[in-house]
Amino acid sequence: MIITVTPNPSVDRTLEIDELTHGAVLRATTSHVDPGGKGVNVARAVAANEHAAIALFPSGGAEGDHLASLLDAAGVHVTAVPISGSVRSNVALVEPDGTTTKINEQGPTLSTDEIKQLVETTAQAAETHGARWVALCGSLPPGAPDELYAQIVERLGALDVRVAVDTSGPPLGRAVDAGAGLVKPNREELEEVTGRTLSTLGDALEAAQTLRERGADTVLVSLGADGAFLVTGDAVAFASAAVSDPRSTVGAGDALLAGYLSHPEPGSEAALVQGVAWGSAAVSLPGTTMPGPDDLDLDAVERGDVDTQRPLRD
Repeated sequence: MIITVTPNPSVDRTLEIDELTHGAVLRATTSHVDPGGKGVNVARAVAANEHAAIALFPSGGAEGDHLASLLDAAGVHVTAVPISGSVRSNVALVEPDGTTTKINEQGPTLSTDEIKQLVETTAQAAETHGARWVALCGSLPPGAPDELYAQIVERLGALDVRVAVDTSGPPLGRAVDAGAGLVKPNREELEEVTGRTLSTLGDALEAAQTLRERGADTVLVSLGADGAFLVTGDAVAFASAAVSDPRSTVGAGDALLAGYLSHPEPGSEAALVQGVAWGSAAVSLPGTTMPGPDDLDLDAVERGDVDTQRPLRD
């Protein structure tokens, strides 16, 4: 069982357009409405590949009901923490080459009691369902302290459950220092949390290793078209996959994390390869569609050592 926690979920509408022109009236060629939020996407990808997943999130308003119904239709179990505010709505504009422009609402402000209930419900769900992983994902809503993910990491410390964290900024740094089992930054997030400029794969590798020195057990770095690498206490693994027909990059990192967490051997190169296969498959699908078994091609994933001199693409 994998439980995902999304403190600031959303209902996402993705519009595919021919070209983004500022100030113009644009007509969408296609549109999709999907459950949104990083943890929600992880749960959707896990369920799409026939693994058990629970999406846990604060829920309120008509959008909260809509989000739950969309997840139910996708075969994802939901644990909702009632809040007085309403779940946010986001819009993504996607151009033919995969370039994506996102407009995200801020989300509802959570009260102190609602935040406490989110932490306690997470711990109860992890213990009740015997979760292998609890994945804490995405930005924090207004009212939530930067320490929220770190608090959950510490709260789950007494349970036999691995905790993965996929976020940015101070919440990521706090989770690293609290000893998260896995953190999954992208390039920008890794630069921000370490205060370094990353120009090469070697730079990114050194930055990832500093997160392990600070307390994270494992670091999974997603670099988009430049691939991904995994840093553990024993080894470093690298993998990448080319996408010939990109449709949308939204949710690709979430699919990568879902593929990694779903593998029976966390920390292995095989888990990284599976994650990259899921992530690259997501890029070839519209909107925030998560890949299923028929979309995956593990043989297309290239693996090898990290070329520390290789420059990262802008």
